[in-house]
Amino acid sequence: MRSLWTAATGMAAQQMNMDVIANNLANANTTGYKRSRGNFEDMMYQNLVPAGAETANNTKIPTGIQLGMGTKTVSVEKLFQQGNFTETGNNLDLAVEGKGFFKVLRGTQEVYTRNGSFKVDSEGYVTDASGSRMQPEISIPKGTVSMHIEPGGTFTALDASGKVLTTVNMRIYDFPNAAGLQSIGHNYFISTQASGEVVEAQPGTEGTGQILQGYLEASNINVVEEMVNMILSQRAYEANSKIIKSADEMLREANAVKG
Repeated sequence: MRSLWTAATGMAAQQMNMDVIANNLANANTTGYKRSRGNFEDMMYQNLVPAGAETANNTKIPTGIQLGMGTKTVSVEKLFQQGNFTETGNNLDLAVEGKGFFKVLRGTQEVYTRNGSFKVDSEGYVTDASGSRMQPEISIPKGTVSMHIEPGGTFTALDASGKVLTTVNMRIYDFPNAAGLQSIGHNYFISTQASGEVVEAQPGTEGTGQILQGYLEASNINVVEEMVNMILSQRAYEANSKIIKSADEMLREANAVKG
C-alpha cells in the first residue's frame, strides 16, 4: 500500500523540521545567531494515466492520473535578517548594522561571525570570547584609556590626555550568497563554493553594513513564530502517523476477507 511509504516520508520530513525548530529555540539568546529554516519538496510521481493520452473515443484526457511518492528535505538554510540591537555600553561590543561579518583567525583557519562581543587578551590584541584574534589584528597600546570606533570602521585608541595612540581601519567581509556559508558552531561560518568568494570592504561601502560600538546584535529568532511552527509541525506529524494507522487497518480488513 503506497500510502504507508508516502506517510512515512512525511513523518521523516516533520521530524527534520522539528529538529531545526528546536535548534532555533535553543539559540534564542545566542548573540548574532541566525535562524535556520527547513525547505521541503515533493518527490517523484507515478504516472498511471498520462495527461493528454488518447482514449478509445479519440478524445484526450485533460488531466491524467499522477500519484505522488511523498516529500523530502531539500535544504536547511540560514536566514540572515537583521537581529535586534542590545545596548551594552562596552567599548568592544560591536554590531554590524546591515550585511557583513567580522573575520577572526581560529588557529590557522579564517572564520566569519556576526557575534561582536570582543575582548582584549594578555598581549593586548582584540579577540573574541574563544581567544581568536580579529582580522586584521588590532593591538591596544599600553596607556589606552578610551577607544572610539566610527561607523565607517576607524578604530582610535586614546590615552588619558586625549592623545591618539593608534588608529586602525577595521574591515567587514561579505559573500555573494551568505546562505551558502557553512556553520561550524561557536557562531562561526566558513566559506564554501556555494557562498562565493569573500568580499572585503570598508564598513558602509560595497553594500556592507556599518559598525555600531557599544551594541550587540541579538538572535533573529522570533520565539512566537517558532512556537507556531512547532505546533504546525507536530500536527502534520500526527496526521501522517494517522495515515499509517489507517492504512494498516485497511490492510487488516483486506486480510480478514474470506472467499
